[in-house]
Amino acid sequence: MDKALLIGGIVSLSTVDYPDNIAFVIFLQGCSWRCKYCHNKHLQSIELSQSLPWVEILNLLETRKGFVDGVVFSGGEPLIQDILPVAMREVKNMGFKIGLHTGGSLPNMLAKVIPLVDWVGFDVKNVFEEYEEITGVANSGQMALQSLRMLIESNVNFEVRITMHESLNTTKIIDLLKDLSYMGVRTVALQKCRNKDEIVIEHPIFSDKILLEDISKYFDNLFIR
Repeated sequence: MDKALLIGGIVSLSTVDYPDNIAFVIFLQGCSWRCKYCHNKHLQSIELSQSLPWVEILNLLETRKGFVDGVVFSGGEPLIQDILPVAMREVKNMGFKIGLHTGGSLPNMLAKVIPLVDWVGFDVKNVFEEYEEITGVANSGQMALQSLRMLIESNVNFEVRITMHESLNTTKIIDLLKDLSYMGVRTVALQKCRNKDEIVIEHPIFSDKILLEDISKYFDNLFIR
């Protein structure tokens, strides 16, 4: 690649970042959102001097052939780097499946990479009209909704993940989940939120087993993480 892919870190073997696959995870620098519960704040800004060399990542991937199934581009927000499609194509040509973790902040870039990806973990932050309360960015919900609709219309396998921050209103989240089901989302993961000390801050939804059982009826798969 003529332009550098700005990388903030890697995990050379993961069993949790790409369902049913062993994955190599690449964390890309940069994100335009500032989510209040973000655990990768060090990746929000772009620091060229701190980037891992792409050629070294490719060399390392060569040694992982036969040991990992896919490569997941995570972040930060991977879509913020316009060289992402080129990097994905290089990795795909090596024989790896391609996974993507995204919040969908850049629908135009998502459209470019959808033909290259095999699976997407799509982060939904809140009811779409109140996204700014989590992301700190106006109109972020509109961008996310546009991206999600695009993903649903594609043939790409994906799951929606919702990090249940304590500020999320249970009633509104239930309505959101019903809307996601009607839109065509089949797999959802409700994720427990952790504070800066990695202590789980339990959202009330997790203690209501009857409610969770009812919600599960709207999806093929509902996971608690």
